Amino acid sequence: MIKVKSRVGESVQQMVKRFKKMCEKEGVIRDMKRLSYYEKPSEKNRRRRRKAQRTTSVSRV
Repeated sequence: MIKVKSRVGESVQQMVKRFKKMCEKEGVIRDMKRLSYYEKPSEKNRRRRRKAQRTTSVSRV
């Protein structure tokens, strides 16, 4: 759960902007978009394999 505490002299617009950045960094928005439609099991497996390949290629470097 993402919490945003107000800082001294911070406006509401700045807090909202910080909240949006935190959501983007945590991947909340990406997950919401991904879960908003049905994904076939074969597509899920394909996405997981691609993610695993990316993580292994990054860890090798």
